Amino acid sequence: MSSLDAKFARLGADNAPGQEVRQNADDLKSVMRGDILPGMPVDFSHGDVDAFEPTPGARAAWEAGFEEGGAQAYTEYRGAAAIRQDVAASLAAFTGAPVDPVDELIITPGTQGALFLALGAVVDRGTKVAIMEPDYFANRKLVAFFGGEIMPVALHYHEDASRRGPDLGQLEAAFKAGAEVLVFSTPNNPTGVVTPEDAITEIARLAAEHNVTVIVDQLYSRLRYSGESYTHMRACAKRPENLITIMGPSKTESLSGFRLGVAFGSASLIDRMEKLQAIVSLRAAGYSQAALKTWFHEPEGWMDTRIAQHEAIRDDLLKIFRDAGFPTASPQAGSYLFPELPELVVSPEDFVRLLRLQAGVTVTPGSEFSPHTRSSVRLNFSQDHAASVAAAHRIVEMVERYRA
Repeated sequence: MSSLDAKFARLGADNAPGQEVRQNADDLKSVMRGDILPGMPVDFSHGDVDAFEPTPGARAAWEAGFEEGGAQAYTEYRGAAAIRQDVAASLAAFTGAPVDPVDELIITPGTQGALFLALGAVVDRGTKVAIMEPDYFANRKLVAFFGGEIMPVALHYHEDASRRGPDLGQLEAAFKAGAEVLVFSTPNNPTGVVTPEDAITEIARLAAEHNVTVIVDQLYSRLRYSGESYTHMRACAKRPENLITIMGPSKTESLSGFRLGVAFGSASLIDRMEKLQAIVSLRAAGYSQAALKTWFHEPEGWMDTRIAQHEAIRDDLLKIFRDAGFPTASPQAGSYLFPELPELVVSPEDFVRLLRLQAGVTVTPGSEFSPHTRSSVRLNFSQDHAASVAAAHRIVEMVERYRA
């Protein structure tokens, strides 16, 4: 295999949302046990925008952008100036620190696009990058793609809430060993852990002391449960000079189909990201950008209702998995569960495929998020409540069928 073939093989998109249908299942016939389990198919690999519809007014905003024509279709590469100004004001109020809409913010094709641009702006061949384990699967893949060197840092997520968070000793050791970049998500994808205030403050201090660039993915920071508090690194008194925060309305607000994200922070890095976006996609889809006019401007009580609906699903699924003996941390935010399955007679990756074929349930294998979490699976529970509960019961039944 050529070095270029190997580079792309490491990206491995087979388990990405929507890609599972491309998998060949002929090799599973010899290990398959039992019959097909009846029930409504549920795809836990991503949120269901039919169960949780986009924010009110998003379609009207998009249509208004369409009617505006060329002025909205061909914005400057970092996004329409008027929209950036409104978004910057909302983000400043939300995070507790000012955002310059001209120099410190870029609208991207989804938060995935923002992550690609941010890492592409700071990772070169040989760049040492500290990465939490487990964490969002694209972090590791992008660092490898850009030629960086991964320096793993353990994330504690099974402990009591007071003990959850990154291993700060390992993080400091990584910084001392030459890590130039830290990328992580909070709330964490896939566990739902919110990095506590004292840890955020310490990470910011250490990054500033060691001149480390920090990229923090805050995609789910609006979807917090039971009064969970949240600390934005960019509002810390002492913080790294180079800091990029990534957010977007794709998940909590169900605007995934519009492919919108934003990155905001250090002007020099935003400038690099714009240059990269100019040769990758030019801009976020012009008409779609108009939907950002609804972001942070939802009707009164709308967000509270959405959080309560997700919390109810979370609690029901937690009970099902815990009653079955699957260690499962309670997400503090976001819409992901990361249950740990017992030893099976098939590999975890094959079980995931069998689950889709025999039970109509699609989940993401834990190996996507860390080499050490193969026995876990990730579920996005932003789904129809009754259907997700029924699907969770089928997962338990399938585990019993294939338990070692």
